[in-house]
Order: sequence, then structure tokens, then C-alpha cells
Amino acid sequence: MAKEKFPTTAAIRQLKQHKVNYAPHLYPYEEKGGTRASSTQLGVDENCVIKTLVMEDENKHPLIILMHGTCEVSTKELARTLNVKRITPCSPQIAQKHSGYQVGGTSPFGLLKPLPVYVEQSILECGKIYINGGKRGFLVSLQANTLTQVLLATAVNVAINH
Repeated sequence: MAKEKFPTTAAIRQLKQHKVNYAPHLYPYEEKGGTRASSTQLGVDENCVIKTLVMEDENKHPLIILMHGTCEVSTKELARTLNVKRITPCSPQIAQKHSGYQVGGTSPFGLLKPLPVYVEQSILECGKIYINGGKRGFLVSLQANTLTQVLLATAVNVAINH
């Protein structure tokens, strides 16, 4: 059997540059399937599949927030935490412009330009997480502390549980 060919994205290049131990996982991408589709396809806990969301404050300053697949972001709480008036999700076009990735394939690694990254505190307690590798249908599993070590992500408490 031929060895599966994994994409080499900007995210993968950054992980390799930082000598991060990760495992690549391909799955059939499902439009609007979100973390439920990927966790089902890979047979992993959806809570450990992390969404990479591109948002901006009222001055259009972009940021990344990493959230459990099973939770939503309280934009009110995030705005309060960051001491800004409001935080709103970016449109897919704006998110792609900021991150360099197509929505559904956004990774916090290998961004087009450096953006502040925030991570839901409880993600750091997950151990192994699954996060986008920079392409639709492509996740990488790695240790959650990679988020703070490589991305210098700031921990916040802004999750709304479903």
C-alpha cells in the first residue's frame, strides 16, 4: 500500500521549524461539518478537536481564538478580557486575508502575518489535541502545550458550553 501523502502547508513548515512532535490526519472534508464531522471521521473526542477562529475588535484589529469543538466563544467575555469594546467573527473573506488560509482549513500555525493568539484555558488541560493543519480535511494531533510554547498563546476563559 502506498504511503499516504500529507500536505506541506505553512502550518506544517512552522511545526517542523520548531521541532514539534505531531501526527498528521487526513479525513474527507465536509462543508459546514465542523468539528463534529472531523471528530467522527477520526474517531476522537470532539472536545479535543480545536477550532481556529479569526475575529476582530471594533478597530478591525484581527486575532485568533482557539476553542473546543464542543463550545462557542463568548465574544462579550473575550472583549471584556481584552479590554476592547467588542469582538466579532471575521467574514470568511477577511479571515482568509488575515490568516492566509481558506475557512475550514485555518490553522493557528504558519499564519500569513503574526496575529495575537488566545486559547481557552481548559484546552491546555486536554493533553493531546487535534487542530487544523492548514488545509480542509487535514488535522494534526499534538500536545496542547505547543499552543503556548510555539504560538505564545494567551489563556483566557471565554467558553460557552453547549
